[in-house]
Amino acid sequence: MTYKLNMKRFLLAILPLFIIPAMASAQSEAAPEAKSFMKEYLSYYDSLSNFRYYDQRGLNVFETPKNKVTYHGLRVRFGAGFTQQFQGLKHENYLSGVPAASIPAAEAGNALYKLSSGFNTAQANLNMDVQLADGIRLNLVTYLSSRHHNEAWVKGGYIQFDKLPFKGQFWDKLMDVVTVKIGHMEINYGDAHFRRSDGGQTIYNPFMENYIIDAFTTEIGGEVYAQYKGLFGMIGLSNGEIKGDVKEVAVLPTDPTAKKSPAVYLKGGYDKQFTEKVRLRVSASYYGDKSSANNTLFWGDRTGSNYFMVMENLSASPVNQAWSGRVNPGFNDRTQGMMLNGFVKVGGLELFGTIENGKGRSASQVKQEDRSFSQFAGDAVYRISLGGKENLFVGARYNTVKLDQIFGTGANAVISEVGINRTSFAAGWFLTKNVLLKGEITNQKYSDYDKPNVPKNIFAKGKFSGYVIEAVVGF
Repeated sequence: MTYKLNMKRFLLAILPLFIIPAMASAQSEAAPEAKSFMKEYLSYYDSLSNFRYYDQRGLNVFETPKNKVTYHGLRVRFGAGFTQQFQGLKHENYLSGVPAASIPAAEAGNALYKLSSGFNTAQANLNMDVQLADGIRLNLVTYLSSRHHNEAWVKGGYIQFDKLPFKGQFWDKLMDVVTVKIGHMEINYGDAHFRRSDGGQTIYNPFMENYIIDAFTTEIGGEVYAQYKGLFGMIGLSNGEIKGDVKEVAVLPTDPTAKKSPAVYLKGGYDKQFTEKVRLRVSASYYGDKSSANNTLFWGDRTGSNYFMVMENLSASPVNQAWSGRVNPGFNDRTQGMMLNGFVKVGGLELFGTIENGKGRSASQVKQEDRSFSQFAGDAVYRISLGGKENLFVGARYNTVKLDQIFGTGANAVISEVGINRTSFAAGWFLTKNVLLKGEITNQKYSDYDKPNVPKNIFAKGKFSGYVIEAVVGF
């Protein structure tokens, strides 16, 4: 009886999904009152306050807008992001072309994965946004399927306050400019994370992949924003780790002062729409964590990259080696990052740039001084309106990194500066605001991984190139 009752409830719950479209069609000639009802109902999902859409309307949105939206009561909105890829990439390193029998046993792990063209595992996100009260919104994102995890698991979520449930003119005026976010969430360090691919949600990224050093992580904390006439600022405080943990930090000989400390991050800038066709945004961000059990600011993506298996070895798997094409600076103990961003849009032309510097260390490195990296990236995207509003685009990106990389472990570890450069060209077509088809040609090269003082490694004389095509749905 319980099974039958639950099934009945399920059928009743999904019945409107079939009835309402039919009603919309049947009532095309119906009374104005019916049309008004249908219009109101179909706009239900778009009535959340200060919300970034998961479709084309979410492009070039950074911090959520500070708009006054009429409150219509408790609203629940479900959305999703789906991405399917076809990849045609090739890679090589110093062992390419060397017969397997001639490769020394100590270097067998540097032989590259046997790549071929084909489809990659599809990725999917489930998004839930809830308007809890006037000016109070909840967000929760679940990865239904990703490269690193094929099973469903929660990315994170937060509650956002654009109003407070306190009466008084003081609180009203304060919240006209202030926003508060609290949760286990994607932290707001830099602007590049607003344009990156995130599991199945890839519609914001004109290209296939994120930066070579991908500054993205989820941490437990809170952020306070102020926005006024184009000026904005933010201060954030978090636990400095990708998840909650009540275990005491282990004190190692290489890290005698190990402890947990909060991460503090700041952001400020200017974002102004001067005319209908001209917009300018500049921002500066800082992140600092003096000590952590497992800081992941530069290695916090738990879904994986969109270049499958490039520069991985023969025994690698898409699940366990999920970040192909990126580099991990290894700053899990002490971490500091600074990012400068600029964005200009004039008509259909968009220019987005990033200058980033980071430094830190791992808890296990014998040499306790900080290592550092520098990263530069520049995007040029031109959007064309052909039968729709900016529904076509072409773009180019250049991304370069210089990094103090550790090779080996313990007393035998070697620290050496290396470089990675990537050039990408992309094009895309929004069939509708929810459906995107895009493709990219890319080339990435690794330099200085074959220095005489550096142990033999898989990136020596390494490079990869080819194409990737993506079909994307977001709503």
